[in-house]
Amino acid sequence: MIDLKFLRENPAVVRESQVNRGEDPALVDQLLAADERRREAISAADVLRGEQKAFGKKIGQASPEERPALLEGSNELKAKVKDAEERQKGAEAEVHDLQFKLSNVVAGAPAGGEDDFVVLEHIGEKREFDFEVKDHLELGESLGMIDMKRGTKVGGARFYYLTGDGAFLQLGMMMLAAQKARDAGFSLMIPPVLVRPEIMAGTGFLGEHSDEVYYLERDDLYLVGTSEVALAGYHSDEIIDLSDGPLQYTGWSSCFRREAGSYGKDTRGILRVHQFDKLEMFVYCDPAEAEEQHQKLLDMEKEMLAAIEVPYRVIDVAGGDLGASAARKFDTEAWIPSQGTYRELTSTSNCTTFQGRRLNTRYRDADGKTQTVATLNGTLATTRWLVAILENHQQADGSVVVPEALRPFVGKDVIEPGK
Repeated sequence: MIDLKFLRENPAVVRESQVNRGEDPALVDQLLAADERRREAISAADVLRGEQKAFGKKIGQASPEERPALLEGSNELKAKVKDAEERQKGAEAEVHDLQFKLSNVVAGAPAGGEDDFVVLEHIGEKREFDFEVKDHLELGESLGMIDMKRGTKVGGARFYYLTGDGAFLQLGMMMLAAQKARDAGFSLMIPPVLVRPEIMAGTGFLGEHSDEVYYLERDDLYLVGTSEVALAGYHSDEIIDLSDGPLQYTGWSSCFRREAGSYGKDTRGILRVHQFDKLEMFVYCDPAEAEEQHQKLLDMEKEMLAAIEVPYRVIDVAGGDLGASAARKFDTEAWIPSQGTYRELTSTSNCTTFQGRRLNTRYRDADGKTQTVATLNGTLATTRWLVAILENHQQADGSVVVPEALRPFVGKDVIEPGK
């Protein structure tokens, strides 16, 4: 949710942000007008309440003969106050609704859409293969690691089983990420995967892309697409203590996405599925520290990617491809040999005070005054990483070399085809 004071003082900045995102800049002026009506309604109601209070004192001091007439006037004033308060309530609801439609203000992201990202760096060398590469599904099936056929039989399209070494490889990857997060000062959590509507809305996931979210109508609960949602809700309606620095959490959970807009896209394998596991970092901090924390999350992701030994690039995502809550987002994309292209593995977003304001999460500044907290998130490991690991570490005989950092968890150096 945008800060109304910032909006009043910087309307051109917010309009420019809307244009950058490819969203309607007229929404800015609609919100400004609604805010003006709200302030006028509050002022009018305050004046009438003041008159009502003064009139009450006058009645208390009146003679018995004067009171009937005064009481009649008091009832008229009471009705006016009630009408004014209803107008105030309506004006405040209009502002609230418009605030929830306005995305976060873009901060430094390039303009444009999905294809207008800026590549910040390339890390690692693409491997030259002297044999015909297999894709991750062919490798996973031949190695007894992935079973899509039975996943589809049981759950439908885009469901799968991770089996044998596939399960150990994912668990090892997640454990390594959890250990790295703990070593960096993050507190590990296994959060709920079902959340209330106000928590889902508070994180910004019920806007234009709400059709991607699974909703359980009978229970009025949502399945999370990332543990960011539950971690953001952890301190909702609280004043948190940041006197010792940012609060850092990492959530390990299964995640669920409907993939409603991806018909016919990435239907092979486990690149785009309905259920996957993910380890998500989440930070609450002073807004002045948000950019620094954003870089730290990216550095954590880069350290983890170095551990699984895959070539990748870092991109600065364009405004039109940002989620509603993100002011800026960096993605890392691994090279996928079978596709001859880069595919997203992680993202880290600076959400500034957008989620904190929606979820009413605050902290006390050095003067003891309550302020809205900034929030950030970043992925440290997820099921999709198996695609990059299998394809980049495959051998001519169909085996896959396990990255050294994952060998203690998997229990072997090489995963070989079964007999």
